[in-house]
Amino acid sequence: MLIGSIEAGGTKFVCGVGNEKNEILERISFPTTTPEETLEKIFHFFDQFPIEKMGIGSFGPIDVNSESNTYGYVLNTPKIGWKNFNFLGEMKRHFEVPTGWTTDVNTAVLAESEMGAAKGLDNVIYITVGTGIGAGALINGILLNGIGHPEMGHIMVNQHPDDDYAGTCPYHGNCLEGLAAGPSIKGRLNTEGKDVDPDHEVYQWIANYIGQALVNYTVILRPERIVLGGGVMNVPGILEKIKKEFLESLASYVPTPDVDDYLVLPKLDGDAGLIGGLILAQQAKK
Repeated sequence: MLIGSIEAGGTKFVCGVGNEKNEILERISFPTTTPEETLEKIFHFFDQFPIEKMGIGSFGPIDVNSESNTYGYVLNTPKIGWKNFNFLGEMKRHFEVPTGWTTDVNTAVLAESEMGAAKGLDNVIYITVGTGIGAGALINGILLNGIGHPEMGHIMVNQHPDDDYAGTCPYHGNCLEGLAAGPSIKGRLNTEGKDVDPDHEVYQWIANYIGQALVNYTVILRPERIVLGGGVMNVPGILEKIKKEFLESLASYVPTPDVDDYLVLPKLDGDAGLIGGLILAQQAKK
Protein backbone atom coordinates (compact mmCIF):
# COMPACT_ATOMS: atom_id res chain seq x y z
CA MET A 1 0.00 0.00 0.00
CA LEU A 2 1.26 3.46 -0.90
CA ILE A 3 0.63 6.19 1.64
CA GLY A 4 0.82 9.94 1.21
CA SER A 5 2.30 12.24 3.83
CA ILE A 6 2.44 16.02 4.00
CA GLU A 7 4.51 18.18 6.33
CA ALA A 8 2.79 21.51 5.79
CA GLY A 9 5.06 24.21 7.14
CA GLY A 10 4.57 27.92 7.15
CA THR A 11 7.76 28.34 5.09
CA LYS A 12 7.78 25.17 2.98
CA PHE A 13 5.74 22.07 2.24
CA VAL A 14 7.31 18.61 2.14
CA CYS A 15 5.29 15.88 0.44
CA GLY A 16 6.22 12.23 0.53
CA VAL A 17 5.05 8.78 -0.48
CA GLY A 18 5.79 5.84 1.76
CA ASN A 19 4.63 2.41 2.82
CA GLU A 20 3.28 0.56 5.86
CA LYS A 21 6.80 0.15 7.22
CA ASN A 22 7.02 3.96 7.45
CA GLU A 23 9.67 4.01 4.76
CA ILE A 24 9.78 7.15 2.64
CA LEU A 25 10.01 6.19 -1.03
CA GLU A 26 9.61 9.53 -2.83
CA ARG A 27 9.57 13.12 -1.66
CA ILE A 28 9.40 16.69 -2.90
CA SER A 29 9.53 20.10 -1.22
CA PHE A 30 8.54 23.57 -2.32
CA PRO A 31 7.93 26.99 -0.74
CA THR A 32 4.58 27.69 0.93
CA THR A 33 2.80 30.28 -1.21
CA THR A 34 -0.93 30.80 -1.71
CA PRO A 35 -3.30 27.88 -1.10
CA GLU A 36 -4.11 27.70 -4.81
CA GLU A 37 -0.49 27.48 -5.94
CA THR A 38 0.46 25.12 -3.13
CA LEU A 39 -2.45 22.74 -3.75
CA GLU A 40 -1.61 22.62 -7.46
CA LYS A 41 1.88 21.36 -6.61
CA ILE A 42 0.53 18.88 -4.05
CA PHE A 43 -1.97 17.43 -6.52
CA HIS A 44 0.62 17.20 -9.30
CA PHE A 45 2.98 15.22 -7.06
CA PHE A 46 0.53 12.76 -5.52
CA ASP A 47 -1.45 12.16 -8.72
CA GLN A 48 1.54 10.16 -9.92
CA PHE A 49 0.91 7.48 -7.28
CA PRO A 50 -2.03 5.21 -6.34
CA ILE A 51 -2.30 6.61 -2.83
CA GLU A 52 -4.65 4.67 -0.52
CA LYS A 53 -4.30 6.78 2.63
CA MET A 54 -3.01 10.23 3.51
CA GLY A 55 -1.62 11.95 6.62
CA ILE A 56 -1.24 15.71 7.02
CA GLY A 57 0.66 17.56 9.72
CA SER A 58 0.03 21.27 9.28
CA PHE A 59 1.26 24.59 10.60
CA GLY A 60 -1.34 26.12 12.86
CA PRO A 61 -3.44 27.03 14.47
CA ILE A 62 -5.78 24.49 12.88
CA ASP A 63 -9.12 22.94 13.81
CA VAL A 64 -8.62 19.31 14.87
CA ASN A 65 -12.03 18.83 16.49
CA SER A 66 -13.90 16.46 14.18
CA GLU A 67 -17.24 17.67 15.61
CA SER A 68 -16.55 21.27 14.67
CA ASN A 69 -18.00 23.05 11.63
CA THR A 70 -14.50 24.19 10.74
CA TYR A 71 -12.74 20.85 11.22
CA GLY A 72 -9.82 20.69 8.82
CA TYR A 73 -9.45 24.45 8.51
CA VAL A 74 -6.33 26.50 9.01
CA LEU A 75 -7.52 29.12 11.49
CA ASN A 76 -6.08 32.46 12.60
CA THR A 77 -2.75 32.37 10.77
CA PRO A 78 -0.84 35.39 9.42
CA LYS A 79 0.04 33.39 6.28
CA ILE A 80 -1.53 35.25 3.37
CA GLY A 81 -4.53 33.41 1.93
CA TRP A 82 -4.50 30.60 4.49
CA LYS A 83 -6.59 32.18 7.24
CA ASN A 84 -9.88 30.23 7.59
CA PHE A 85 -8.91 28.03 4.64
CA ASN A 86 -10.49 24.55 4.43
CA PHE A 87 -7.24 22.72 3.76
CA LEU A 88 -8.43 19.23 4.69
CA GLY A 89 -11.66 19.68 2.75
CA GLU A 90 -9.82 20.61 -0.43
CA MET A 91 -7.49 17.64 -0.02
CA LYS A 92 -10.34 15.18 0.49
CA ARG A 93 -12.21 16.54 -2.51
CA HIS A 94 -9.23 15.68 -4.69
CA PHE A 95 -8.04 12.51 -2.94
CA GLU A 96 -10.99 10.39 -1.85
CA VAL A 97 -8.98 8.37 0.66
CA PRO A 98 -8.94 8.14 4.48
CA THR A 99 -6.94 11.14 5.67
CA GLY A 100 -5.41 11.89 9.06
CA TRP A 101 -5.19 15.53 10.08
CA THR A 102 -3.21 17.13 12.89
CA THR A 103 -0.44 19.64 13.63
CA ASP A 104 3.12 19.36 12.39
CA VAL A 105 4.42 18.94 15.95
CA ASN A 106 1.90 16.17 16.58
CA THR A 107 3.20 14.21 13.59
CA ALA A 108 6.73 14.76 14.89
CA VAL A 109 5.88 13.33 18.30
CA LEU A 110 4.27 10.32 16.64
CA ALA A 111 7.40 9.68 14.61
CA GLU A 112 9.89 10.16 17.43
CA SER A 113 7.91 7.82 19.70
CA GLU A 114 7.60 5.17 17.00
CA MET A 115 11.07 5.23 15.47
CA GLY A 116 13.16 8.00 16.97
CA ALA A 117 14.47 9.46 20.21
CA ALA A 118 11.47 8.27 22.27
CA LYS A 119 11.02 4.88 20.63
CA GLY A 120 8.75 2.57 22.60
CA LEU A 121 7.44 5.26 24.95
CA ASP A 122 3.73 6.14 25.21
CA ASN A 123 4.02 9.43 27.12
CA VAL A 124 6.18 11.85 25.17
CA ILE A 125 6.37 15.56 24.40
CA TYR A 126 8.01 16.92 21.26
CA ILE A 127 8.79 20.63 21.30
CA THR A 128 10.21 22.62 18.42
CA VAL A 129 12.05 25.88 19.07
CA GLY A 130 12.55 27.72 15.81
CA THR A 131 10.71 30.51 14.03
CA GLY A 132 7.96 29.81 16.55
CA ILE A 133 7.55 27.41 19.44
CA GLY A 134 5.10 24.55 19.31
CA ALA A 135 4.73 21.20 21.01
CA GLY A 136 2.81 17.99 20.60
CA ALA A 137 2.10 15.47 23.33
CA LEU A 138 1.44 11.75 23.22
CA ILE A 139 -0.39 10.62 26.37
CA ASN A 140 -0.88 6.89 26.90
CA GLY A 141 -0.18 6.45 23.20
CA ILE A 142 -2.83 8.95 22.09
CA LEU A 143 -2.26 12.46 20.74
CA LEU A 144 -3.38 15.11 23.23
CA ASN A 145 -6.27 17.08 21.75
CA GLY A 146 -9.40 18.52 23.28
CA ILE A 147 -11.51 21.37 21.97
CA GLY A 148 -8.37 22.05 19.96
CA HIS A 149 -4.71 21.13 19.81
CA PRO A 150 -2.22 22.30 22.47
CA GLU A 151 -0.49 25.65 21.97
CA MET A 152 2.38 25.09 24.34
CA GLY A 153 4.47 27.89 22.91
CA HIS A 154 2.12 30.49 24.31
CA ILE A 155 2.40 29.78 28.02
CA MET A 156 3.59 32.60 30.26
CA VAL A 157 7.02 32.41 31.89
CA ASN A 158 8.83 34.58 34.42
CA GLN A 159 11.03 37.08 32.63
CA HIS A 160 14.73 36.92 33.41
CA PRO A 161 15.76 39.92 35.56
CA ASP A 162 18.47 40.90 33.06
CA ASP A 163 16.18 40.66 30.02
CA ASP A 164 13.81 43.57 29.40
CA TYR A 165 12.76 42.51 25.90
CA ALA A 166 9.04 43.04 25.21
CA GLY A 167 8.76 39.87 23.09
CA THR A 168 7.80 39.13 19.50
CA CYS A 169 4.41 37.47 19.97
CA PRO A 170 1.70 39.67 18.39
CA TYR A 171 -0.88 38.26 20.81
CA HIS A 172 0.93 37.99 24.15
CA GLY A 173 4.21 39.84 23.76
CA ASN A 174 6.47 38.12 26.30
CA CYS A 175 5.03 34.60 26.32
CA LEU A 176 7.43 31.68 25.83
CA GLU A 177 7.37 32.01 22.04
CA GLY A 178 7.75 35.77 22.24
CA LEU A 179 10.85 35.49 24.41
CA ALA A 180 12.55 32.29 23.25
CA ALA A 181 11.76 31.63 19.57
CA GLY A 182 14.36 32.43 16.93
CA PRO A 183 12.99 35.87 15.96
CA SER A 184 13.43 37.07 19.54
CA ILE A 185 17.20 36.95 19.01
CA LYS A 186 17.06 39.34 16.06
CA GLY A 187 14.51 41.43 17.94
CA ARG A 188 16.98 41.97 20.77
CA LEU A 189 20.27 42.15 18.88
CA ASN A 190 19.25 43.17 15.35
CA THR A 191 21.18 40.22 13.91
CA GLU A 192 20.35 36.64 12.98
CA GLY A 193 20.83 33.94 15.59
CA LYS A 194 23.35 32.09 13.42
CA ASP A 195 25.64 35.12 13.66
CA VAL A 196 25.47 35.36 17.46
CA ASP A 197 28.17 33.81 19.67
CA PRO A 198 26.73 30.69 21.35
CA ASP A 199 28.06 32.04 24.66
CA HIS A 200 26.13 35.31 24.35
CA GLU A 201 23.85 35.93 27.31
CA VAL A 202 20.76 35.86 25.07
CA TYR A 203 21.09 32.08 24.86
CA GLN A 204 21.22 31.85 28.64
CA TRP A 205 17.93 33.76 28.80
CA ILE A 206 16.38 31.51 26.16
CA ALA A 207 17.55 28.42 28.04
CA ASN A 208 16.00 29.82 31.19
CA TYR A 209 12.62 30.33 29.51
CA ILE A 210 12.64 26.90 27.91
CA GLY A 211 13.71 25.32 31.20
CA GLN A 212 10.75 26.98 32.95
CA ALA A 213 8.39 25.74 30.25
CA LEU A 214 9.69 22.19 30.51
CA VAL A 215 8.99 22.24 34.24
CA ASN A 216 5.41 23.30 33.50
CA TYR A 217 4.96 20.50 30.97
CA THR A 218 6.59 18.04 33.37
CA VAL A 219 4.37 18.72 36.37
CA ILE A 220 1.17 18.88 34.30
CA LEU A 221 1.62 15.98 31.86
CA ARG A 222 4.32 13.83 33.55
CA PRO A 223 5.89 12.56 30.31
CA GLU A 224 8.50 9.85 30.14
CA ARG A 225 10.71 11.91 27.80
CA ILE A 226 10.79 15.33 26.16
CA VAL A 227 12.32 15.67 22.70
CA LEU A 228 13.57 19.14 21.75
CA GLY A 229 13.90 20.04 18.07
CA GLY A 230 13.95 23.13 15.88
CA GLY A 231 16.68 25.46 14.66
CA VAL A 232 17.48 27.06 18.01
CA MET A 233 18.38 23.63 19.38
CA ASN A 234 21.29 23.52 16.92
CA VAL A 235 23.11 26.25 18.84
CA PRO A 236 26.20 24.65 20.43
CA GLY A 237 25.73 24.10 24.14
CA ILE A 238 22.07 25.16 24.29
CA LEU A 239 20.77 21.75 25.40
CA GLU A 240 23.16 21.64 28.36
CA LYS A 241 22.09 25.14 29.37
CA ILE A 242 18.43 24.08 29.19
CA LYS A 243 19.07 20.97 31.30
CA LYS A 244 20.72 23.08 33.99
CA GLU A 245 17.87 25.62 34.01
CA PHE A 246 15.28 22.85 34.07
CA LEU A 247 16.83 21.14 37.07
CA GLU A 248 17.11 24.41 38.98
CA SER A 249 13.50 25.34 38.24
CA LEU A 250 12.14 21.88 39.05
CA ALA A 251 14.01 21.93 42.37
CA SER A 252 13.59 18.14 42.73
CA TYR A 253 9.87 18.61 43.38
CA VAL A 254 8.84 15.52 41.40
CA PRO A 255 10.97 12.63 40.17
CA THR A 256 11.95 12.39 36.52
CA PRO A 257 14.32 10.11 34.64
CA ASP A 258 17.96 11.18 34.58
CA VAL A 259 18.04 14.53 32.80
CA ASP A 260 20.25 13.17 29.98
CA ASP A 261 17.60 10.55 29.23
CA TYR A 262 14.69 12.91 29.86
CA LEU A 263 15.60 15.95 27.73
CA VAL A 264 16.94 14.76 24.38
CA LEU A 265 17.42 15.87 20.79
CA PRO A 266 15.44 14.28 17.92
CA LYS A 267 16.86 11.31 16.05
CA LEU A 268 14.82 11.55 12.86
CA ASP A 269 15.99 15.04 11.92
CA GLY A 270 14.22 16.17 8.76
CA ASP A 271 12.22 12.96 8.37
CA ALA A 272 10.05 13.24 11.48
CA GLY A 273 7.23 15.15 9.82
CA LEU A 274 6.87 12.77 6.88
CA ILE A 275 7.23 9.62 8.98
CA GLY A 276 4.68 10.96 11.44
CA GLY A 277 2.32 11.63 8.55
CA LEU A 278 2.65 8.01 7.42
CA ILE A 279 1.83 6.80 10.93
CA LEU A 280 -1.12 9.21 11.19
CA ALA A 281 -2.44 8.06 7.81
CA GLN A 282 -2.49 4.44 8.90
CA GLN A 283 -4.64 5.41 11.90
CA ALA A 284 -7.14 7.28 9.71
CA LYS A 285 -10.62 5.77 9.40
CA LYS A 286 -12.16 8.16 6.87
